[in-house]
Amino acid sequence: MIKYFNIENSKVVLSDKAEQSDIFMVTQPSDEEKKYLINTFNLDEHTLNSSLDIDEISRLEFEPDHCALVFKRPCNFLNEGKLEFKVDSAGLFLFQNKLIVIVNREFSFSENKIFNRVHSIRELVLKILAGTIQHFMEHLRIISKISDELEGKISAAMENKYLLNLFTLGKSLVYYLNYINANGVLLEKLKLNASKIRFSNDEQELLEDIQIDNNQCYKEAEILSNVIEGLMDARASIVGNNLNVYMKTLGVITLSLMIPTLVVSIFSMNVKLPFGLSNEDPFSFWKIIAISFISFVIFIISWARLKDKL
Repeated sequence: MIKYFNIENSKVVLSDKAEQSDIFMVTQPSDEEKKYLINTFNLDEHTLNSSLDIDEISRLEFEPDHCALVFKRPCNFLNEGKLEFKVDSAGLFLFQNKLIVIVNREFSFSENKIFNRVHSIRELVLKILAGTIQHFMEHLRIISKISDELEGKISAAMENKYLLNLFTLGKSLVYYLNYINANGVLLEKLKLNASKIRFSNDEQELLEDIQIDNNQCYKEAEILSNVIEGLMDARASIVGNNLNVYMKTLGVITLSLMIPTLVVSIFSMNVKLPFGLSNEDPFSFWKIIAISFISFVIFIISWARLKDKL
């Protein structure tokens, strides 16, 4: 699907005329749309396909009449009821007076205030990259909140699902770190080729600000990744310790029941009984119960004295 936009009064506005539009937003292009873009604008087919490949790395390429930027964007979705964070690819094909945006998931120029003041096509390219960094930062804040919630649940739970959710977040952060760094390399290449792309002085200053934001985003993701990794190790130890406590309690209960059972089993043997007990003694049953109870009390007292030493 292709949508058309123009820059009017420092804003990106929707247009219904392709021939008079400066900005093309192409979302999940069909084979026919790809052929149209390749034949009409002389786009490189490999670079076009790379813009839609989630495994493609960020890069900058120059063609005779345009330059192409492949960069990474964050995305999230629900998988079997679990929120997962992934990274998607997108492409920007910058001509002298035209911009073609290739994406798998459409984004709106009106929803983000960063696009409220746009004066040129090249500034729009930089602000799209800046909006991507903001999107990464928003995801990092969400991941931080989710990890805090999981931390409280893991402390009181014996189930593995919370640890698995925490592991999923940690895995997502590894991908984020890799691709935020790749976007940083792309920004550095843009800076080195600023004169070739014809960035103005103001646009070069904006690019430097975007680089700073990207570095801060990378550091925040790195810190959060380390925190979650530490939480996983700590919570795994807590779960193991909780299991040991439960097993210890179960062992005490088992022993406390086994000792009276042993006493009763001994006096149930078909032999002559000690302590003057016999079938003719009307109090034999109650004497055996008393001995069982006394043995149970002795065990409890002994355990109470020994548990602090174990």
